[in-house]
Amino acid sequence: MSRSTPSPEIGELAQRLLAYEAAAANPSEANMPAVLRVFEKLRRTLSLFAGSSGFLSLLTRALTLAKAQMPGLGVAQVKPDGSLEGLSEIGNQDRDGRAGVILIAQLLMLLVTFVGEPLMRSLLLQTWPDFPALNNLKENDHDPTR
Repeated sequence: MSRSTPSPEIGELAQRLLAYEAAAANPSEANMPAVLRVFEKLRRTLSLFAGSSGFLSLLTRALTLAKAQMPGLGVAQVKPDGSLEGLSEIGNQDRDGRAGVILIAQLLMLLVTFVGEPLMRSLLLQTWPDFPALNNLKENDHDPTR
């Protein structure tokens, strides 16, 4: 596995986040691809955590790494406000969701690289407090032995 490829665990976490968000869609989000919903929620949380320029840097790098793995992401572009242009088109064309998983996994991998896995998981827990894969962190968040 190269340094630019997320670990299988991070890839699985990204896939589970997308599946969770797809299942949790409320009627007003029904036409929005799950990858776009996950991305927008992460954007809000990570912009509060790292600032808008910090998030922009993370996203730009994550997209560059994801494009190397999935050339179909070539249509996506990072806009100056931190949004992604072309992401909804990818969601509509990417029937198996692989491009979305790769993009989200790259973003999560960069978070792990820069802030560590416990803080990355804590940020996800802030964004999705009822996400089953993260529920066990609620009681262990401040355990110094982790």
